Amino acid sequence: MGRALALHGELRHPVAQQRLPFAAKGFRPFFALAALYALLIVPLWLAIVGSVATPSGYLDPLAWHAHEMLFGFAVAVIAGFLLTAVGNWTGRETLVGAPLLGLAGLWVLGRVAMVFASRLPAGAAAAVDLAFLPALIAVLGWPLIATKNRRNLVLLVVLTLLFAMNLAMHLDGLGKLPADFGRRARAGGLDLIVLVVLMIAGRVFPMFTRNATGVANIRSHPRLDVATLIAMLAVVVTDVVASDWRVASGLAGLVGVLAAARAAHWGSWHARRDPLLWILHAGYAWLVVGLLLRALAALVPALPASLATHAITIGGIGSLTLGMMARVSLGHSGRALVAPRAMRWAFAAVVLAALARVGLPLVAPAHYMMSLLVAGALWVFAFAAFLFVYAPILARPRLDGKPG
Repeated sequence: MGRALALHGELRHPVAQQRLPFAAKGFRPFFALAALYALLIVPLWLAIVGSVATPSGYLDPLAWHAHEMLFGFAVAVIAGFLLTAVGNWTGRETLVGAPLLGLAGLWVLGRVAMVFASRLPAGAAAAVDLAFLPALIAVLGWPLIATKNRRNLVLLVVLTLLFAMNLAMHLDGLGKLPADFGRRARAGGLDLIVLVVLMIAGRVFPMFTRNATGVANIRSHPRLDVATLIAMLAVVVTDVVASDWRVASGLAGLVGVLAAARAAHWGSWHARRDPLLWILHAGYAWLVVGLLLRALAALVPALPASLATHAITIGGIGSLTLGMMARVSLGHSGRALVAPRAMRWAFAAVVLAALARVGLPLVAPAHYMMSLLVAGALWVFAFAAFLFVYAPILARPRLDGKPG
């Protein structure tokens, strides 16, 4: 019953329709903000790489870029998804109206503070940015704990660990931790987001594909699901505590193999005709490629480890976040699950962005900067297309007149 409610975007005890549709459900402000930030931050990063701009903060440019993509962009998408999903899982609303906009405003303040950190008192930017995840945990924790929804309490643990990685990055930037802790925190933060993606993918991708295609033998493999998540958790721990990054990279290869095996019966071939499905399977495939590339980079010194990172981030996280935002926004606004034409181009663009960022440096290393520019342009197009198509949807009431 709870699963069906989650699919149709309904609460067991729906709240009254909000006057401001944009604040009627968590996915609305956070998906819009995440997409807007995605198309702004990448050009800014390219300007920094090209020595046209310099980040105003206490983190070095690479650390700032990683921090904002993880704790800015990715966390905003996760927040929008969970604020919506937890209400459906528990039958109790999380945040709507002014409190929801307040939480979104707190996220925005964190982004502004990280851009102008050097103009603020020491530690002020860190304090503002660090406030968001505890607030989100409290908002999500109340309905989960009140309804004894034990299955999903693990997400609170993961978010708490994400907060710890964010805290470590700030402390490192402020010079309060020994050398190399910042790198470990960045790696741990990315690993935790991958863990969340693997967790959610196993729950919903087979179900989405089976429901849309009618293919009865599409199924999940519970034992492989558990093994994959345990192995990914081992990667998180090893990345944080081990002094040699190659140890965690070897474990990442194991996760890649397990992740591929668990998806063997998810119906990827049957999903090819539905853009809202194939983008999810393509993103998951990029995640597997990135994990395997990470293990290969530990064995082949000539292979840059950054290629694995960008296969995971642009290809995996980029495709999956774009696909899930597109799907959730349609389903939870009372619309049919049919991708608008512009989004089909957007899905192709984000996949090609990953191919440009990962593939071009391999075949044409002399044109490295060109690969960044091509990947960046495709990334910006993809998220600009999302905003163009979905901003009116996110700002208007549900078509069926229901709350949310």
